[in-house]
Amino acid sequence: MISVSQALDHLFALTRRLPGEEVPLREAAGRVLARDAISTRDQPPFAASAMDGYAVIGAEATPGARFEVVGEAAAGHRYDGEVRAGQAVRIFTGAPVPSGADRVVIQEDVHRDGDVITLGQGLGEATNIRPAAGDFRAGNRLSAPRRLSPEDIALLASMNVASVTVARRPSVALISTGDELVMPGENPGPDQIIASNTFGLHALLRNLGAAPRLLPIARDTRASLATAFDLAAGADLVVTIGGASVGDHDLVADVTSERGMERAFYKVAMRPGKPLMAGRLGDAMMLGLPGNPVSAMVCGHVFLAPVIRAMIGLAAAPAPRITAPLAAGIATNGPREHYMRATLTPQGILPFAAQDSALLHVLSRADALLVRPPRDGARKAGEMAEYISLQS
Repeated sequence: MISVSQALDHLFALTRRLPGEEVPLREAAGRVLARDAISTRDQPPFAASAMDGYAVIGAEATPGARFEVVGEAAAGHRYDGEVRAGQAVRIFTGAPVPSGADRVVIQEDVHRDGDVITLGQGLGEATNIRPAAGDFRAGNRLSAPRRLSPEDIALLASMNVASVTVARRPSVALISTGDELVMPGENPGPDQIIASNTFGLHALLRNLGAAPRLLPIARDTRASLATAFDLAAGADLVVTIGGASVGDHDLVADVTSERGMERAFYKVAMRPGKPLMAGRLGDAMMLGLPGNPVSAMVCGHVFLAPVIRAMIGLAAAPAPRITAPLAAGIATNGPREHYMRATLTPQGILPFAAQDSALLHVLSRADALLVRPPRDGARKAGEMAEYISLQS
């Protein structure tokens, strides 16, 4: 068996970064920017008023000073004249500051009588003007790679960027294997269970920015599994769930070998999730996950998520680890790295008592995976420990 770290190294070596594609800005949220986006304009493109008030010559703005109002400037409608000594222009937030003016006195500090204003006694020192290009300049860049947030989209729109180049969504074919499986909504026989793993992984992959495809269940025959792989043609990544162990009915290794896959590794020193295999199958990367429901989902977070991030141009790195105090003491760990289902509490991170790899109801309640190193000694409440967040 190899370590989790070694398995990730192998996976990243198998991973190919996907090319970019251009999409309209309104479709870019959540995608990974693959090429720098460059602003075509300054923002703001002119000195703009930050408040409603009156634009004047700053040196004349003293308590009790009087000005003649000679015009008005509003957002989208500038005052074309020049402000001269003793003059003021009524101005609104976002409007261009008129030529000659270098201060906006807010309307609360002004008394107006017809076309004459008198400044109050409590003037502040702020000019209340946003300088031209105070936000960004033409030629400034939003650098790739980065996952585009709603705030990024707003910035790009302000930069007058109508479309961006983003990483293509990885096409991922999901294949559940086993005679014991039926799809949700079907009536299972007395010896069958509902296929759950592919649905959880499908949701995880969509959240990561991939384009998953749920293929028909492959039965425990070479012909059925071969058909499933045929249906996966064109995928960037083929993920099988189950059938990766060494039992008489675990056929994934044999069938993939017959189809030319060179296996990069098999078995990882972790729990849950020891039976794991990977390689390249033609133009596609292949990852074989264990069939236990919790094992498959844990491996999805530990291995599948970093692979997808690397495919779309983000850093080839393990899932981020965060530290928190233990909310309760825990016993000595065994020889494999353990990913314990846990929840975050005000006192710290608390692993659930039940850690069986078949218990999806426990995983559903978990918001973290507490990571125990191999042969980690007993820990007391309050000691710091690492975890992987399960929150999207």
